[in-house]
Order: sequence, then C-alpha cells, then structure tokens
Amino acid sequence: MELTKELEEAIVAPGPQGFHPPSAAELGVLTPEAGYGLKFGHVVAEELAMEAMARTMLTRKNATIFPGPLVLWNWNDHAADKAKAVLELAAQLPDVLVIPMPDYRPKYPKVEPEEVINPNHPNLTIWGNKIEACIFIGVHCHYANLTLKMIRAGTNCWTSAICAEQGHEDAMFTVRDSDATKIRRVAAVFKRVREEMGIKLPENGNNVRFTGLQSKVHGGKTHTNPLDFSIESPVDGNAAAFGHKAEHMQKEA
Repeated sequence: MELTKELEEAIVAPGPQGFHPPSAAELGVLTPEAGYGLKFGHVVAEELAMEAMARTMLTRKNATIFPGPLVLWNWNDHAADKAKAVLELAAQLPDVLVIPMPDYRPKYPKVEPEEVINPNHPNLTIWGNKIEACIFIGVHCHYANLTLKMIRAGTNCWTSAICAEQGHEDAMFTVRDSDATKIRRVAAVFKRVREEMGIKLPENGNNVRFTGLQSKVHGGKTHTNPLDFSIESPVDGNAAAFGHKAEHMQKEA
C-alpha cells in the first residue's frame, strides 16, 4: 500500500514513458543537498534513498550494476579503492549481474547487450537482458543523466545512481558525494535490508551471475564471487591513452 502511494506521488516515475519524456529538471526536481538523497524525485534522508535502492535491487528481476569508467579504469589508488567498494556492494546482492560501461563512444554497427551498456543506446542492454532494476556508479554525470532519461523513456527498469558529485535527478533513487567510504556504507545498508527481508546469499559467495557471453568467456561458469577479484596497483596507460589524467578522476566533473 505504501509503495502504491509513493508511485502515485512519484515525480520521476518508472517507465516506459514514451519517446521524449521531460527531464527531471523540467519537472522541478533538483539534486539534493549534502546528507540527503532522492526517491522518485522527492528529497529524503540519505539512508532512506539507500534502503529504496536495496529493496528495488533485491526484489526486481535481473538486477544489474552498471559500473562506469570512473571505477573501471585502474588509474590511481582512489579509483582502485572505489572499485573494491563496488565489488563489496555486489557481494550483497544474490544473483546480481554486472555489465560495464567502459567508455562513452557509440558502439556501431551494434551493441552486444551481454557485454556492455552504452549511454547512446542503453535500452538495448536493458531489453536484451530483461533488466528491471539497476545501479549506475562511476559514470560521469552528464552521460549518466542522458542514459537514465533514455531508460525511463523506453523501459520498465527502476534506476538508482550512486554519484560522486551532487546526485542524479533523472534516477529514481540517488545519493551524492559517494567516495569509497560512502559506497561501503551503501553496501552495509544493503546487507541490513537483505537480512531484514530474509534473503540469503549463497554459501560459497558466488552471487554474481554471468550473462551468457560472460559465461562463455569464463569457461562455462555461471556465477562468481566478486570478492575473489584482485585489483592491481595503478599503472600509467589505459585511461591515459584516451587523454585522461588521474587528477581528473578524483571526483566526477
């Protein structure tokens, strides 16, 4: 009953909302002040936004984490620590998918929806994997808002955004100022909500589910333990080849 009332009052509501819905900013939604988050376009205490993310990711089909370049590229200690925190978050979600957004260039002639999500046509990955809940993390703000609006326009996916800057008004749920410490706090809230709901993790820790393509790459394995992944020390190269510098990535800009 409470959720039904919230959806009736939602400003940023689940889609599909049609070809060209208004942006959240056009609807009067502003990013929250420090210590607060957004829930369906309404300002709420930060922890309430985190709890809403958790319940959505724990109950809707094919929940997926979409990590972006800011946590995928291992260019400094800050990025590496945030990447570890994202894996700790994934460890609290049984059967979660992890599909990366490694860069923002259009993927033509087609997107491989089991390999990546791309901000220019995110609906293809959402549709292809039947994703009904997702979290964006480590995606530059302007690309995240573009992608979140397109997902709301054409799919029924409920979106969350964990942002290093001011939050994302076009997500259904968002928190701001998210460094590694904040991401670990989100993971702790997810753990509490999951336990309150009586949802258990697999005993072997293999709770991240591979897509079909990911399974093929990993020799037929269907699941993996996100905490088994190691992150090497940051080295020059990789992102530098695309003109990025470590100091540019300390925060989203």
